Amino acid sequence: MVDATSAAPSRLSLYLDLIRWNRPAGWLLLLWPSLGALWVAAGGFPGWHLLAVFVLGTILMRSAGCCVNDVADREFDKHVKRTAQRPITSGKVSVREALALGAVLALAAFGLVLTTNTLTVLMSFAALAITLIYPYAKRFVSMPQAVLGVAFSFGVPMAFAAVQSHVPPLAWVLMAGNLFWVLAYDTEYAMVDRDDDLKIGMKTSAITLGDADVPAVTAFYLVFLAVWTAALWTVVNPWVWGAMLIVALAQVVWHFQLIKDRSRDGCFKAFRLNHWLGFTVFVGVVLGLV
Repeated sequence: MVDATSAAPSRLSLYLDLIRWNRPAGWLLLLWPSLGALWVAAGGFPGWHLLAVFVLGTILMRSAGCCVNDVADREFDKHVKRTAQRPITSGKVSVREALALGAVLALAAFGLVLTTNTLTVLMSFAALAITLIYPYAKRFVSMPQAVLGVAFSFGVPMAFAAVQSHVPPLAWVLMAGNLFWVLAYDTEYAMVDRDDDLKIGMKTSAITLGDADVPAVTAFYLVFLAVWTAALWTVVNPWVWGAMLIVALAQVVWHFQLIKDRSRDGCFKAFRLNHWLGFTVFVGVVLGLV
């Protein structure tokens, strides 16, 4: 009895580590643009039902994505300093366990989507497909961060579908703009592992961009903010949005300072703090629609 009791928390802790439960920055990066799109689509507060669906669904799908990603990368992760001790790579969690956990989480997220409408349900299949494709894109695509950008931005058109039962051009414009934000922060993430990725033959935007990585990341941030500003300028209060832009641009400058020397610690800190930029834009949307 004592052994079983002591083993249970250990197993749970491994599963929580697998889905990055103690690192919420990942699902926050997914959440803020999706919620921003919900507010825009609804012209204000979208209601508790849709808010709960997108918050919980985002957490569940990001967690499921971690399971799939770690299974796909288990052999590569052994050679990367930052990932060598992940539960699957270290052998503490089996591939079968990880896939089973990922399936349960994805099914739970799908159950939430079923409470919306037909278009949103159909779009969830496309979102799942992109989530499954991304881990393998790193073998073949020179900038797999663009594939991740589609996956991490798909909540934007899904939000419009859930609210309006159709996806207007505005949704696709916002999605395209958000893709540049993903390119910015995931390139910072890739810069952390560049030396290890070069050794094992992994393809990343940090490797593809080479010495242009820092200016490219800065440009990606600026394009993201420019696209969302152009798309929403007539939708939100321009004074509120302008104030938000000042705060957001200050963060872009801060990120430049963190990554300009390309140090592992600086790049990783920049990546981890990106959710504050997403939150800033979200606040601009919410207050701009009041």
